[in-house]
Amino acid sequence: MLGSFDYLVWLLGSLLELAVVVCAIRRKSFRRYLCLNLYMLLSFLVSVGRYEVLAKYSLTSPQYRYFYYYSDALLTVFLYLALITLYLHVFDEMKVESYLRLVAVLLLAGTAVFSYLVVQQSAGRIATRFAYEMSQNLYFVGLVLTYVLWAAILKLRETRARLIQLVLSMGIYFSAFAATFALQNMFAQFRMSTYIVPIVGCLLPLAWAYSFTRIDEDARIVPARLAVVPR
Repeated sequence: MLGSFDYLVWLLGSLLELAVVVCAIRRKSFRRYLCLNLYMLLSFLVSVGRYEVLAKYSLTSPQYRYFYYYSDALLTVFLYLALITLYLHVFDEMKVESYLRLVAVLLLAGTAVFSYLVVQQSAGRIATRFAYEMSQNLYFVGLVLTYVLWAAILKLRETRARLIQLVLSMGIYFSAFAATFALQNMFAQFRMSTYIVPIVGCLLPLAWAYSFTRIDEDARIVPARLAVVPR
């Protein structure tokens, strides 16, 4: 059963997701960061959908389980695509969009195939297990890609403050979820994820809302303030 804390965090996260889209529209940044905003909009709609399914059935019902895992896999794919668009922003002057898109598609397809191979020998509930495995593997792929992107930002001396803030928040988000998945796999009785996952889920929309409201698109930050890079 969900308690008042769970519903409060659920409501807070949904409002923050909607706030990101509203702030992006007000700051005329919706189209520039289209995939990020579509992810937040989809996440808000999924939250509403999950609540409706939960209210109609129950937390342990197969209907809610299927809806939860499939919607989570869909959201993870959209978040992965949002990360790829950040790559396009960082490398926009190098004209490598076609190569980045090809690599992104290959990585996504490879992750899906690997996830299927992992669960194909499982007995029962292969569909939900595939969705869970797909989400878990994409989080780890996203974590690696985020740190690669951060290294590229430092190497290229990227100075766009909003872009840097978006990448940093993505890195923290992927790291938190990847760590949670790892702990769940190592310790079957790990229960802190019940509280960690909803709270971490609020951090990403909070960081993005801050980026769109408090950081101008033309704002710059000195790379030396972010990390010391050997010359």
